[in-house]
Amino acid sequence: MRALTWQGREKVTVENVPDPRIEESTDAVVRVTSTAICGSDLHLYTVLGMYLDKGDVLGHEAMGIVEEVGSGVTNLRVGDRVVVPFNISCGYCWMCTHGLQSQCETTQVREQGSGAALLGYTKLYGQVPGGQAEYLRVPHADYGPVVVPQDGEPDERYLFLSDVLPTAWQGVEYAAVPDGGTLLVVGLGPIGQMVARVGLHRGAGLVIGVDTVPERLAMARRHGVTVIDASAVDDVPAAVRELTDGRGVDSVVDAVGMEAHGSPVAEAAQKITGLLPDAVAAAMMEHAGGDRTSALVTAFDAVRRGGTVSLSGVYGGAATPLNMMQLFDKQLSIRMGQANVRRWTDGLLALASDSSDPLGVLDLRTHRVSLEDAPAFYKTFQRKEDGCIKVVLDPALPAATA
Repeated sequence: MRALTWQGREKVTVENVPDPRIEESTDAVVRVTSTAICGSDLHLYTVLGMYLDKGDVLGHEAMGIVEEVGSGVTNLRVGDRVVVPFNISCGYCWMCTHGLQSQCETTQVREQGSGAALLGYTKLYGQVPGGQAEYLRVPHADYGPVVVPQDGEPDERYLFLSDVLPTAWQGVEYAAVPDGGTLLVVGLGPIGQMVARVGLHRGAGLVIGVDTVPERLAMARRHGVTVIDASAVDDVPAAVRELTDGRGVDSVVDAVGMEAHGSPVAEAAQKITGLLPDAVAAAMMEHAGGDRTSALVTAFDAVRRGGTVSLSGVYGGAATPLNMMQLFDKQLSIRMGQANVRRWTDGLLALASDSSDPLGVLDLRTHRVSLEDAPAFYKTFQRKEDGCIKVVLDPALPAATA
């Protein structure tokens, strides 16, 4: 089959790789009909190469048609249309039964001290081949995959149940926005866009979104978000306070993470780390503060005293410096973590299926291209060119002609 593979820093290629097969009785094989590029994939593209091997298949947002199931899978049938959650969870361990599927005790990557295994996401999370491919082996298919209607609707109505929707929903849940309260979303990429919409859907009185990219600001604005162009103001937290009676917002969701703009020293450190031998680079990531923290700084400054900050963006530095005096003095609550996808999917499926499209799932994807064009669109997405906000790869499409 054809699959998108990691080959080095800022180098991915589509190659012929072995077809996946049933390895465990609880496996399924899915023919991929849509698979998206996530902002977290860009971390692999640029920063986290020390945890990858050449040829690793990337991608953790996928859906398709069930082609084969193991003997232990009774909840799926060949021909079912399914969305595949990005974290691999069993559904029956203590963590799963307590709504912490991203910490599944059955698939925890204990040799790395990490939580549940993830599709297509480095040795830290199990080095499981990902979904940017023609076919995908799905472990624990007796629990994970979400069956969606065979209703003729485009994949984009359901695809984002794999990651974007649950991540956004959990981000808002963790942000504890009061009824009618105020929410700041830092970063209006795919996750930030959906966080803002979920915040409004769940009853926030004012949702403010911050970014610098005109297309992202425009998309958020048309969904009722009050936007701040960070490139046009000197002080984003001050601009937020002006909109909130000088107090700051009740809640913030950081939808940016470790590669935030505006952190030049950390950016340089990340680039240097990416050029080091893997063992040295891994030690740097695990023992040094290599995250860019400008989004965090904005979040902590803009939230009101006694407010809540929720981190949906991925952070990877083990010694990232924080202003602990500020956090303590402002009496802030902070929640974070990988989305517990299956905790949220049943309720989100109903919203995604609603013909009125209350979360605007059909207004997120900006590019649908062939799997063969994935390397070019990693660059386009990374550089925020051509109005690119969300890329969906279609293995059935022919490559674009020059």
